Amino acid sequence: MAEKQTNQLSLSGQGFGSLSVMRQMGILIGLAASIAIGGAVAFWSQTPNYRSLYTGLADRDVMEVSDALQKAGIPFEIEGAGTVKVPGDQIHDARIKLAAQGLPNSNSGGFEVLDKNQTFGTSQFMEKARYQRALEGELSQTISSLRNVESARLHLAIPKQSVFIRNQKKPSASVLVNLYPGRNLDEGQVAAISHMVASSIPNLDTEHVSIVDNKGRLLSSPDATGEMGMTTSQFSHRKRLEDYLTKRIEALITPIVGVGGVRAQVTTDLDFSMTEQTQEHFNPDLPAVRSEQTMEEQMAGGQGASGVPGALTNQPPEGGTISEDGASGTGQGETKKSNRRVTRNYELDRTISHVRLPAGSVRRLSVAVVVDDRQIVDENGEGSRQPIPEQELAHITTLVKEAVGFNARRGDTVSVINTSFNVPAPVEPLPEPPIFEQPWVWKAGKMALGALAVLFTYILVLRPVMRSLAEKGAALPPPAPPVDVSQLSQEQLALTGGGGQIPQLPNHSSYDNNLNAAQGMVQEDPKRVAQLVKQWVSEDG
Repeated sequence: MAEKQTNQLSLSGQGFGSLSVMRQMGILIGLAASIAIGGAVAFWSQTPNYRSLYTGLADRDVMEVSDALQKAGIPFEIEGAGTVKVPGDQIHDARIKLAAQGLPNSNSGGFEVLDKNQTFGTSQFMEKARYQRALEGELSQTISSLRNVESARLHLAIPKQSVFIRNQKKPSASVLVNLYPGRNLDEGQVAAISHMVASSIPNLDTEHVSIVDNKGRLLSSPDATGEMGMTTSQFSHRKRLEDYLTKRIEALITPIVGVGGVRAQVTTDLDFSMTEQTQEHFNPDLPAVRSEQTMEEQMAGGQGASGVPGALTNQPPEGGTISEDGASGTGQGETKKSNRRVTRNYELDRTISHVRLPAGSVRRLSVAVVVDDRQIVDENGEGSRQPIPEQELAHITTLVKEAVGFNARRGDTVSVINTSFNVPAPVEPLPEPPIFEQPWVWKAGKMALGALAVLFTYILVLRPVMRSLAEKGAALPPPAPPVDVSQLSQEQLALTGGGGQIPQLPNHSSYDNNLNAAQGMVQEDPKRVAQLVKQWVSEDG
């Protein structure tokens, strides 16, 4: 077998040597191109499939992302317009590692733009525009630092103020937030962004700040601070209270009936009215003297005239009288007058109270609880359901009342019902993704395609060329056997140089083959052939 392959190779070499120079060059170029194509296909089959990780990044972000990927050992490619590509099977891992480092962090420049392009002839308009742009960039960076916000962009509309107060206009702002996939901003975060932007711009009110997400939804509402905003906050408070009471009931009853054996709903009637009361109370049982004033007057009358002058006053005195002790006196006795006045001020016990009733007080509670049947397993391992006894339901009702703060005066109601829950059907497992969607399929397909390309190149190009060369080599005459030098004539010895072998023309060869052989001999050693011809001519002459 080895001898046959050697003969075929030698014949191929002889056939290739018999071709013209242009055909030889064409065959060599075709072989080189085939080998190059096969190597390129094999290399392409081993190259991983790259996908875009981020697009439209700034030069600084591209540098930071490339450095982080290089440290993480993840291969990457950089294309124009700030596009970074990584292998398709590592794209999720790369994004997780970059997000842990806060990359990419593309934001418009803040007050750093004020340090750029500062020329001597900058106009006032350009200075104001550059300052406004710097302020927008600073606020955008601040908003982007929130956990749920990937990036943000802010636009400020600051009107030129007039010297007249009635003609002054208030500024406004628009904020576009790009949220991370699967994340949202709640009302508190939206209100925080509005207040932060309004606090950073003079004379800017929160109702003039519009916040829009990347899906085109208006997150801020003009009624958020008005009556509708108060209604929304009241609804949120009511929902939180009901959820809190529901969780308390389920946490208390679950150990009794088992996990998933209780469902509860609480409905609250809250009073959000703001009430202020001022009351003044007097206690008549506890009087107290606050102040007392006493005034006394005494007057004693003598023998002389007194009173208002007139006829009665000028009358003569009456006759004298003798008292029991023997004292003598006039007929008119002495007079005495006394006057006493007392003023007392009493103060009763007084209480003044100012009461402000809190908003959101509970006016009524309605509680509904559903308890599942009890599951019992017998000795054979078979399960059955039994209703809960009434006595145990009464105990559960008492526990529910204590958990929610039941008050009969408010009209609270609690209903506990026992029923059998429907057992959900087992969830079917999710179907596996098709085989063509798995990442290893594309890689294996590329390798198989490369192997097929190399195989087709060998079958369609290399093999036909080698077979053609072998056939042409087989058509050439076999090499002449060695000739004994002693039996050669002088002409043959002259051609052979006195020794060695001389090619002979076979008798069975065709005329074309003999002619080709003779031409080959002439090309190899024309001097000896010419000498031999001269000898033939001299001998014939």
